[in-house]
Amino acid sequence: MKLITAIIHDDDAHGVMDELSKHGFGVTKLASTGGFLKSGNTTLIIGAEEDKVEEAIKLIEKRCKSRKQITSANLPSTEGYIPYPIEVTVGGATIFVLDVDQFKKI
Repeated sequence: MKLITAIIHDDDAHGVMDELSKHGFGVTKLASTGGFLKSGNTTLIIGAEEDKVEEAIKLIEKRCKSRKQITSANLPSTEGYIPYPIEVTVGGATIFVLDVDQFKKI
């Protein structure tokens, strides 16, 4: 058994969860916040048999697309911080696959 942890953009969360559920994967959704942009992310926790891990990853990849977004960076100045627009890439997914020593559903 494997534990898949996928950190995705909030905008992609419902589509990914629907896709995974449609293919028989159980998904738990956790709200999370990214450290760089301080914006909302969704962390999905998925339990899967080892032979189903690649299928789950492909379903996540299918629904998570990276895109460009303009945001403000605060640059220090003598008068405090001045907002400065920068282009960043958001979306996509960061996926961790971990071994599970024991699983119980009570």
